[in-house]
Amino acid sequence: MAKNNERFQKIYTQGVIDMMEIWVDTTTGVQYLFHRNGNAAGLTPLLGADGKPVISMQGPER
Repeated sequence: MAKNNERFQKIYTQGVIDMMEIWVDTTTGVQYLFHRNGNAAGLTPLLGADGKPVISMQGPER
């Protein structure tokens, strides 16, 4: 999943100025949502309906 032992990998992107991306921690598999609008930005783990973090089933440790 990761190239050159990079811990985080971007797996989805949407938009240009009002941008959302999904990043995966390749060590834990946890997915994060990154949102940027102009100079403001935020990062949060993606949560499933049960309130637990969304875990990617891909990656070297999976």
